[in-house]
Amino acid sequence: MKIVIPGGTGQVGTILNRALTAAGHDVVVLTRRPARDREVRWDGETLGPWAEEIDGGDIVINLAGRSVNCRYTPSNLRAMMDSRVHSARVVGEAIAAAVRPPRVWLQMSTATVYAHRFDAPNDEATGVLGGTESGVPGYWAYSVEIAKAWERAQEQAETPHTRKVAMRAAMVMSPDRGGVFDVLLRLTRLGLGGPVAGGAQYVSWIHDRDFVRAVEFLADRDDLAGPVNLAAPVPLPQRTFMRVLRTAWGVPVGLPTTKWMAELGAFALRSDTELLLKSRRVVPSRLLEAGFAFDHAQWPEAADDLVRRVRGPA
Repeated sequence: MKIVIPGGTGQVGTILNRALTAAGHDVVVLTRRPARDREVRWDGETLGPWAEEIDGGDIVINLAGRSVNCRYTPSNLRAMMDSRVHSARVVGEAIAAAVRPPRVWLQMSTATVYAHRFDAPNDEATGVLGGTESGVPGYWAYSVEIAKAWERAQEQAETPHTRKVAMRAAMVMSPDRGGVFDVLLRLTRLGLGGPVAGGAQYVSWIHDRDFVRAVEFLADRDDLAGPVNLAAPVPLPQRTFMRVLRTAWGVPVGLPTTKWMAELGAFALRSDTELLLKSRRVVPSRLLEAGFAFDHAQWPEAADDLVRRVRGPA
């Protein structure tokens, strides 16, 4: 199949490109700075020659959007919003204009759309969307609005011959350098992988190979459309999540971090504490109901597998 991946040069795009190419598919990546074979230039905002790649393609997997690993300044938040909404809108325009539109459009979304909560998990049917929680920083609500606007741009696209799925993805854990697992493992190895602000906030995650399998599953299932959570079925409190990771690497101690220490560290890393402090308790009800079986459903086994891949052959 021909698979077009707008915004496919980031961590998740690299994971998908590698796996789908290895499976024998023709993968075309749309990027602002093409540097390799089968990479095509686009600006993520306006129609151009790149749209010819979508016309006649089988699947579009849109991952485009400014990275959330940054300081949540007003300008960065606006860039997150614009890059996601504009790219989803123009992908919709390209599909609408295609003579032979793709049969499915998988649109990246995020588990951040759900509320910061500890009392119950969020699934697609009963989950609580965020934005109205009390006791959390006000700008967290804007992150939720970004997620809602991202999905709305896909929903509003006039693509009657193309099935649309919004992938509400949790953090994708892979051994690749620069990804979220790489950062967490580095902190663990330095002895800093302890609870953050008490560690009661939930961490939702998905193993990289299950993420790829879930994307393939969604592409094949013509009966699935709309929002689908891409997360392992057992989210964990952050303190438990990090304790398991310390055990997998063989580090006995992880120093706890207070909220103000986390804020200081996030500032130094040019990131934001929402990524650490928001409780993302998300479960994949629609995937499970459709018959998807996770290879790595439990974090201890997943962490062991990722650590083995980081360390490589003995």
